[in-house]
Formats: sequence, C-alpha cells, structure tokens
Amino acid sequence: MPTSLLSRPLRGIIPPMITPLLDAATLDDQGLARLIEHILAGGVHGLFVLGTTGEGPSLPYALRRTLVSEVCALVRRRVPVLVGITDTAQGELIAMARHAADAGANAVVVAPPPYFTTTQSELLGYLQRLAAALPLPVILYNMPSHTKVFIEAETVCRAADSPNVIGLKDSSGNLAHFHQVQLLLSDRPDFTLLVGPEELLAASVLLGGHGGVNGGANVVPELYVSLFNAAAAGDLRRVRALHQRVMQLSSQLYSVGRSGARVLQGIKCALALRGLCHDAMAEPLTPFGSEERALLAHRMEALALVREAASA
Repeated sequence: MPTSLLSRPLRGIIPPMITPLLDAATLDDQGLARLIEHILAGGVHGLFVLGTTGEGPSLPYALRRTLVSEVCALVRRRVPVLVGITDTAQGELIAMARHAADAGANAVVVAPPPYFTTTQSELLGYLQRLAAALPLPVILYNMPSHTKVFIEAETVCRAADSPNVIGLKDSSGNLAHFHQVQLLLSDRPDFTLLVGPEELLAASVLLGGHGGVNGGANVVPELYVSLFNAAAAGDLRRVRALHQRVMQLSSQLYSVGRSGARVLQGIKCALALRGLCHDAMAEPLTPFGSEERALLAHRMEALALVREAASA
C-alpha cells in the first residue's frame, strides 16, 4: 500500500487541483504537466485531484483514471497525492480507489454520496463499511452545498474510530462546526483537520487546524503556503498581511460573472491567462466568455498576477 508519505499526519496546503481540459472530455496533458510543476514550486504539502475544483463528478470514468495515473507519474512522490472518489455507485467508487492505489496515490477523499439524502446513522454506517473496503487511507469530505448531507461533528468523531479514516476536509464554511470536531477529537493528534474555504484558512490554523485545501493555491500556491506557515508559527502580524492578500484575491477572482460555478471559472481562466493550461470545462459548465475574461485579466493585472502568457 503506497502510504509511506503519510507516515505522519498531513499538514499544510494541499491544493484541490483543477483538471486541465482541451474540451469537455479531453485532458490537456501539456497543461497538466505545467500546472503540477507550478503548484509544487510553490512549496505545497500535497495535491488533491478529482475534487469539486477538479470537476471530478463531471468527468468520464476513463478520463478520471487517466488523470490519476498521469498526476502520480508527474508528481513522482514529491508530495502525497489525494484522490477524490465520491460517487453515487459504491462499486464505481471502490474501483476508482483501487486504481488510485495501483497508480501510486496516497489517500482517497470521500464525501457523502449525492442524490439520496441519509440520516447521520445511515451515513455513519456507510462510511464505516466503505472505509473497511478501501485500499487507501480515507479523508472525509464535508461539502453539504453539493451533497445535501452535512457530516455532523459526532459522526466525524465516530467514523474516526475506523483505522482507515485519517482526516476531514471541511468545506461547509461553518467554523463553529470545524472547532466542534477539533474539540471532540482533541485526543487524536494523528487525525488531520483541513479547511476548504481559503477565507477561513488563517483563523482555522491559528486555532489548531492543520491546513487548507484552497482553490486559490492553483493560481498562487506560495501565498497560501506562506499564510499557513505564518499561522502555524503564530506570527499574527504576518498573518494579517497575508490574509488580506488572500481576501483580495478571492474577492476579485471569484466574483466575475453570475454563474454558480464562477469560482471554478475564475480559477481556470486565471490559469489560462497565466499561460499554464487551457480553461475548457466539463459539461454542463462553460468557460468565461470574452467579456468576463477581459474583466478578470484587468483584475489580475491590478493584483499583479499577470505574467507573460505562453500559448495555452
């Protein structure tokens, strides 16, 4: 089992990597290679593929498997690779986990299956059975805006009793819930607690959280790594300055257009403007049009985020 990079609890910035596409169902291989090197050069502590920011649920299964294999080959075990395997069909989920293990990934990330809602008791039983069946360590993913199911703190705590469940990525935006999980698992220093919304990164780490899975780290990974390091060291003066920079970036890049997917559209467009990869998206989403693209370019220039673009 390829878990040597997880011999100690995960800490730090683990970007939820976008999936570079040439069109709705074709991987941008050259863009993927550039993007991985760009992210790793920022000093990140891991890489998460096929999450929400990676459009995982929208991609064909064959493309998902190709992506996982290529990412693991390109990363070359420099950092841990986490793979999102959330699915409504358990058999497909387990098959993807086995492929991830064979490819050299280090852990899988699982949210409650969308579509049918479950009680917390049903969810706990599902997570316990699933963890026992998977070949890699499991990080729970609380994403109620997309799954319609909130993983309550007590459910996280009880699921953490399963030896294969090693952490939580909380993208609920509810910092009180995050701290409740911390309290319940205060005797488990081996259990990793990561926050999704980058606007909460500083506060969560200052109060004992272990890091972030932040979309903006696709674009400026070194900013998020610096903020994590400052917060982990308790350097409040530096935290304030870096947090302000993160807030400027999120408020400018994620507010273009009116789509519910404008955060993802903004990240992909920003990466295309930086010459790293194409900004095609999986159906049913579409990239920014010319008007939104021009506005984002203007905002990036104001934020000093524009560099000479390669032909992406």
